[in-house]
Amino acid sequence: MSRASKFLDPTIAAYINEVSIHEPELAAQLRKETAVLSEANMQIAPEQGQLIKVMLGLTHAKRCLEVGVFTGYSSLITGLALPDDGELIACDVSEEWTSIARKYWQAAGVEHKIKLHLQPAEDTLQALLDDGQAGSFDFAFIDADKENYDAYFEACLKLVRTGGLIMLDNMLWSGNVVVDTIDDPDTVALRNLNLKLHKDERVTVMMLAMADGISLVVKR
Repeated sequence: MSRASKFLDPTIAAYINEVSIHEPELAAQLRKETAVLSEANMQIAPEQGQLIKVMLGLTHAKRCLEVGVFTGYSSLITGLALPDDGELIACDVSEEWTSIARKYWQAAGVEHKIKLHLQPAEDTLQALLDDGQAGSFDFAFIDADKENYDAYFEACLKLVRTGGLIMLDNMLWSGNVVVDTIDDPDTVALRNLNLKLHKDERVTVMMLAMADGISLVVKR
């Protein structure tokens, strides 16, 4: 979760945004409303939203997963990018934050595409697997509690189809993953997952120094 790219020169970052970002007006309004919250640092950056839109187009996505909704920026972008019969299963535990999301989904006319599950994401993902939906999703975006990233990844890997894409946010964690003396649970979880993904023969992975680090993981 990051509102701006942390590893780019600010002038270059501003230029990239100026010449490549097409942010919907409702998305800009949502970012502005979210910015006043004490948890505003959990908001993704506009360039991440643009990347999601591009990736949904490249994968011709119709069924998507989202682990971590917050106030709904990424789910709003996803809803707008999906075809009218597309579907996003969105996982979160906060009624307070997702009530903001629902307001913007409704305003954008995409509420019918988004199915919000207010319970631990692992429960929702397991229920989908138990329901025989393995391999039926095209795209997953993971941006939630870091200690459970590996569990979310494993469940999403089962749920996405071959050639499907999993996008994970905060994989550089403000650069903490490269500092061996930093060993809090979140940092350790992300550091271990990065190493695991690099060796994982089930996937092809590419990390981007966008925002707080994004990993694009394609299921083989």
